[in-house]
Parts: sequence; structure tokens; C-alpha cells
Amino acid sequence: MGSRATPRPELVGRLRAAGCVFAEDEAVLLEAAAAAGAELDGLVRQRVSGLPLEHVLGWAEFCGLRILVDPRVFVPRRRTEYLVKCAARLLSARPAPRWPVVVDLCCGSGAVGAALAAAAGPLELHAADVDPAAAACARRNLLPLGGEVHEGDLFDPLPERLRGRVDLVAVNAPYVPSGMIGTMPPEARLHEPRVSLDGGPDGLELQRRIAAAAPVWLAPGGHLLIETSRRQAPQTVKILAGSGLSGRVFGSRKLDATVVLAGVPAAKEG
Repeated sequence: MGSRATPRPELVGRLRAAGCVFAEDEAVLLEAAAAAGAELDGLVRQRVSGLPLEHVLGWAEFCGLRILVDPRVFVPRRRTEYLVKCAARLLSARPAPRWPVVVDLCCGSGAVGAALAAAAGPLELHAADVDPAAAACARRNLLPLGGEVHEGDLFDPLPERLRGRVDLVAVNAPYVPSGMIGTMPPEARLHEPRVSLDGGPDGLELQRRIAAAAPVWLAPGGHLLIETSRRQAPQTVKILAGSGLSGRVFGSRKLDATVVLAGVPAAKEG
């Protein structure tokens, strides 16, 4: 294993003074991204101004992949890797007479879909987001993988042919209560679109709409996985129950991540 690059002390100092907790790691990435000294100074000035590191670099690391991230597009969080892990485990347990149909809903940059294609492919992969900037970014990440990206509200833009055929829906919909947006780190509340953060008064508005529509789209034996918070998870289970879906809560303390899994009964034989 090669030795870790040592960043310039003055660069680390500038980043640390701006409040960057992982100043040394960020300095290494910024130096690697810059082709010349003037370019490096420009990147550092953007970061010091508060622009998220991922937006400065143009990519985010997620599940070992480099996910392209455009300005004003939600940056995938490390906790969401647990959603991918849970989804990949379900897909790997499926019999394989055909490629499973997977939907990355509220896809943002398409990070979840890209990670699932890498971990559990081959898939028939679809992604959807209401934000045009997010949909455009997701196309950059998913079209090279054979995925399709649809712009619109939740399930609405999906092709009609997918009704009753989707094997797995992975959802990282906004679940921050509206009144809590102001308490989020400035990288999020100032540089990511509110539509990717705001889950309504109690944070569960989109979960209600997703739960109501999901049974129409899921195939027999299909699954819906929703990232939520540990505090909200019991209410998420109740929301799913209201749509006839039985939810179970899974969590990772290491990633501070919570996922609720719901399934549609498999079709009876004979």
C-alpha cells in the first residue's frame, strides 16, 4: 500500500480555519483535483466559502463509487449506504429467471441506483426525481449503466408498463421536518435544494404518498425500502400498514442509519 499524500500545511490551515473538520483529507482531495496552483486556489476559495466539498470536486464517494454531483443537487450521505446494503441483500436472494426491476425513487444524483447496479446487477434500473437538476445529474450517472431516468413527481413519470412489475423500490425521500431545516448544517440548507430536504411538517409527508401508491407498482413478492430516522421509524411502519404493507425496522448504529422494509405477498401457485 502506498503512503498517503501529505498536503501543504498552509492549505490545511486555511481549511481548518474555515471550520472543515477533516481539513487534511479535504486538502489531499483538492490538491489531486487541481491541475495548477491557480486552479487549486479557486477550489479552496469555493470550499472556504461554504460550498460542499462534493460540489467543489464534482463527485461524491458512495459505496466505493465516484458519483457525479452537480451544484444544487443533493449530496448522497454515507448513512444511505445502509439502504443499498439492505436492498442488495434482497436482490441477491431472489431467484434469477429474469433481471429484477428496480426503482430508485427520489433519486437525486442516482447514487442508490448506481450502487445497486454495481452490487447486485444486472438490473432493469429506473430512477425518478421531481427536480430537473437532479434528474439531469442522475442521467450522467445512470445512463452509462443502462438505467433510465424519469423526471416527475414520485411514481408519476414511470412508464405504465412497470405497473405491478417492480421488484424493489428503494426510497431516500426527504424526511426532515420543515421546522428543522434551519438547524441543518449550512452545506445542506444553503447549497442543496429545499425540495431534497423538506419532508413536510412532521417529515413524513412524502412517505405517506409513497406508501399509498407503492402497492400498485410492486410485483407480487416485491419490496419497498424507505430510509427514515430512528425516531420516525415507528410512524413509518404505521403509514405502511395503512396501505396494507407490513413494515419491519432495520438499523445500523455504525452508520446511524434506519431503514423500514415492507413487502407484497408473493403470488400463490396453482
